[in-house]
Parts: sequence; structure tokens; C-alpha cells
Amino acid sequence: MNRPVVVGVDGSPASLAAAEQAAHAAVLRGVPLHLVHGYLHPLGYGVPLNPYDLGVPAPSQEAQRMLERTAAELADRWSGLTVQARQVAGGAGATLVEESRQADLVVVGSRGLGGFTGLLLGSVGAQVAAHAHCPVLVVRPEAPAGRPDGPVLVGVDGSPAAGVAADQAAAEAVRRGVPLVLVHVGPTPPERDGADAEQAEAAYRAHAVRLLAEASAAVRADHPDVVLREHPVRAVGVAQGLIEAGATASVLAVGTRGRGGFTGLLLGSVSQAVVQHAHCPVLVAHPYR
Repeated sequence: MNRPVVVGVDGSPASLAAAEQAAHAAVLRGVPLHLVHGYLHPLGYGVPLNPYDLGVPAPSQEAQRMLERTAAELADRWSGLTVQARQVAGGAGATLVEESRQADLVVVGSRGLGGFTGLLLGSVGAQVAAHAHCPVLVVRPEAPAGRPDGPVLVGVDGSPAAGVAADQAAAEAVRRGVPLVLVHVGPTPPERDGADAEQAEAAYRAHAVRLLAEASAAVRADHPDVVLREHPVRAVGVAQGLIEAGATASVLAVGTRGRGGFTGLLLGSVSQAVVQHAHCPVLVAHPYR
């Protein structure tokens, strides 16, 4: 299926930065780019209480001009890119989640128009990142765009969610022609001496080596062409370790929920922190549903 890359656009700097990354992703995949603008009724948030009185919401001419202008600029910058632009009645988050059912990738900005300044990942981005039916690329315009020639990094912890993330990160690395780095973050060793400390350190190293080897074998089975590296990291927290390791990456990939996550939280605390503070775009892995 020739699934498109879908990006939500509202004219904000965050969404325009996301559109640029989405165009790149579409070119790499050889698929169309769909620019989508979700709009609501001007007299109410979401579905009107009495649609017979208020009528069906109408698309905005201003938004349509913004979409057409953005589409034309992207088509000029990215040779061979096919761009479609349309407005969809509905909230931006719900619209993009629904669009993700038929997409290869959904791209969102970290914060669009009307977002609270203190929330680095706005409600729309958080909703899509947590509930999409395909992978989601989150782009922060205030962060560097990542190094185009940098590797794709993915955090692995032995969980099924990390396995999905590693698989999708490997596919992304092959498309970009860069290495894939499997990162396992372990706790900083306690400050103690003696045989017990050496034994604990040896046990941790053996665990990290085994986990990374298992992840590497699974990736190579499905992506034999990927250039693969393994990188054990020690850090105070998993999120901090991933963020620091991804300082020179083109993309940092995370699963929706790793070990220890609450079932109801589809985007766990580690993934949330990485999305908020990474130095490059973040790929939030989701199985295609």
C-alpha cells in the first residue's frame, strides 16, 4: 500500500518545521505528502451542541491559502514531491489520529497555535504521539533539526515496545543511509569498592551485552542491510541517557511504552521526556493498525 506521509499544519512555526521534515520523509519513502488542517466550528469547541442551529462548520479561506502556499513552497524545495492539501472538520488531534489509520508516518510539531508556552509538547502533539495507528515523528523547531548525516538512535530495554521501535528505527536508518545505534541505558554504578562492587558491575555488563546482542539479532533478521552499532550507556535516568546519546543523531526513536509503564499510559514517562527535550526529531514507534 502506498501510504502517504501526513503532517498537521496550522501556520505556526512548529507546524511549518514539521512540514519540512515531513517532506523529507515523504521523499525518502517515495510516497505523497498530505498536508492536513483540522478545523472546528467558530462558535464551539468540537461538535456543536445543536448542529441544526449552528450548521456544519465551513473550511476557512485563510487556512486554505496557508495550506496552498505551504504546499507550493514544499513542492519547489523538494524535487519529485507530490503534495496534497486539505482541510478536515474536526479537532486537530483527533483528525491526525484518524488520518494515521491510512498513513505510513504522521509528523507533528511540538506546539502549534494557541499552545501554552510552558508545554513543550502541546496537547495535539501529545494526543497524536500517544494514540496514532502508525509511527509519529515529533519535531521541535526550537531544537536543532538533527544532523542529516547522523545515525538513527533507538533505546532498547528488552520490551515488546522497544522491539517495535528498533524495527522502525532500522527501516529509517536504511532509508537515510546512516548507521543504526542500539542504546541500552543502565543506572550509574554505586560508589563502593570491593569484590561486591566488581561482581555487580560484571553482572550488569553481561546483562547489557546480552540484551543488545538479542536486539541486534532481531534487527539484522529483518534488515540485513543496516549498519548496526551497539552502545551501552550509564546515566542517572533512562531518558537522560537517551537524550545525551542522541546529541549528534538525525533521529531518536522510542517505544510507546517500555518495561514498568502503566498500561493506561501509552506514551510512558521516558518517551515523554525524550520527546520534550531531545536534540533532534523523535520517532515514536507504533505498530501499523
